[in-house]
Amino acid sequence: MSIVELRQYTLHPGARETLIELFEREFVTGQQAVGITVGGRFRDLDDPDRFVWVRAFPDMVHRRRALEAFYTGPLWRRHRDAANATMVDSDDVLLLRGPGFAPEPGAREVVATICRPSDAAAFEAYAARHLGPDHALHRTEHAENDYPLLPVRTGEDVRVWFGPAAPPPWPSHHLRLGPVRASRTTAP
Repeated sequence: MSIVELRQYTLHPGARETLIELFEREFVTGQQAVGITVGGRFRDLDDPDRFVWVRAFPDMVHRRRALEAFYTGPLWRRHRDAANATMVDSDDVLLLRGPGFAPEPGAREVVATICRPSDAAAFEAYAARHLGPDHALHRTEHAENDYPLLPVRTGEDVRVWFGPAAPPPWPSHHLRLGPVRASRTTAP
C-alpha cells in the first residue's frame, strides 16, 4: 500500500484545458523524476471547471522528500504562475493509504466514490460483498501532513474506491470522471 493523494482542483471558468495541457507537458514527467507516481488524471464530467488527479508515494518520508524536491525545483518555479493562474482552489486533497489508481487504457469514464462510513466493521462487511481488487480501495491516512505548504483535508475518515458498486448505506459522493489521455510528450 502507498500513500496516495486524491486531488480535486476547482478552476477558473474555461481554464481546465490550459491546466491539462501544462500538466501533461511538464508536470507528469517532472514529478516522476523526483519519485512521485502520477496516476489517473481526470476531467470531472459533471463540472467543467474541475480537474481531479491521483499521485502516490511509497511512504510519508518519501512523500515529504519528493514534494520538497518538486516544489522547490526549477520546473515548478518556471511553470507555477501559469498553473496557479488556472486555479480557484487546489486544497481539496484527501491523504489516503491504498494502491493508487490509473484507469485502464481506453476507459471513457471512471466512477470514484468517496464514502464516510460510520462503522468500520460494517464497512468491511460491505466491502467484502461489493468491492473487489479492481476497485482500488483506499482509506484515510491519519498521519500528520508533514508538508504543510500543501494542505490536506483532516478530521475525516473516508473510504475511496474506483468503479461501480452497490450504493453504500453511508453518506457518499460519486465523481464521474473522464480520463485524460497521456500526450505524446509524456510517453517514454
